[in-house]
Amino acid sequence: MSELLKSIDARTKLAGTNKLEILLFSLGTDSRTGRRETFGINVFKVREVMRTPPITAAPEMPAAVEGMVSLRGALVPVVDLALYAGVQTDTPRDIMIVTEYAGHTQGFLVEGVDTILRLDWSQMKVPPDMLLAEMGGLVTAVTELADGRLVMMMDVEKVLSETTNYDDEFVYRSIKPIDKPELTVFFADDSVVARKQIERTLQAMGVKYIAAMNGREAWDELEKMAAYANSIGRPANAMISLVLTDVEMPEMDGYILTKKIKSDPRFVGIPVIMHSSLSGMSNQQLGKSVGVDEYVAKFEPQRLSETLARRLLGNADVALPA
Repeated sequence: MSELLKSIDARTKLAGTNKLEILLFSLGTDSRTGRRETFGINVFKVREVMRTPPITAAPEMPAAVEGMVSLRGALVPVVDLALYAGVQTDTPRDIMIVTEYAGHTQGFLVEGVDTILRLDWSQMKVPPDMLLAEMGGLVTAVTELADGRLVMMMDVEKVLSETTNYDDEFVYRSIKPIDKPELTVFFADDSVVARKQIERTLQAMGVKYIAAMNGREAWDELEKMAAYANSIGRPANAMISLVLTDVEMPEMDGYILTKKIKSDPRFVGIPVIMHSSLSGMSNQQLGKSVGVDEYVAKFEPQRLSETLARRLLGNADVALPA
């Protein structure tokens, strides 16, 4: 199965082109609906695909965590995605997708994998509110295949958050406020979990914020804010102190959003920080190539707050109204 996946060098060439590759997979036929839905995961987050090895159960595992497997000497938790997503099926999950992102490795049990699909982020649409509510934020984007099937992009960051319980309240209590309520951070992220963590970080810092669900929405809003600032004779950096962006987002990814911001003179003086679970060095270098000022890995609120504080306080004189 691992031959499905290309080399990292080949995949990273997609960055900055607003394109992505997703691995299609299924969780089995849902006995409630009789349907066999198709899901997707960004290939950047997939390390390998393999037959499910023997799983060792352990006491007091989080819900949907089947146990652990040993992969080349490392213990990897295994999540049954059908159980996690509420898909009621008797279909065996004989395939395991080994994922690596946000500094964690985990295995996802699935019924089967289909193929790798290359497409433009503009083809990935924000799911309708009804689907968002039904899936609890588990689906971040939807696209339609040539055969009429809908592919639902799964928020694996949400899976990681809820099966590892690492989002400790103590982390947020330890964040120091910067006492600069006049500053405003604009952030874009399609993950419900990530947006919540960013909001909690900024609230702990005492910083105002504006949120967008993807790069396209963020760019449209930034343009409106720049136009308004111009209409009252102010620079955009009097309204926006800093932009924090995810990488993977439907309609427009973080690389394209950053390129647009950094190539537009209206946004001069506004730092852009890339915030992503794709924290490998290759992704950091790609971020720098499009003008990102700093790169912060997701799910590290303390480090995020320290980076934001340094940038916001360093640019406070620029961002404050004249």
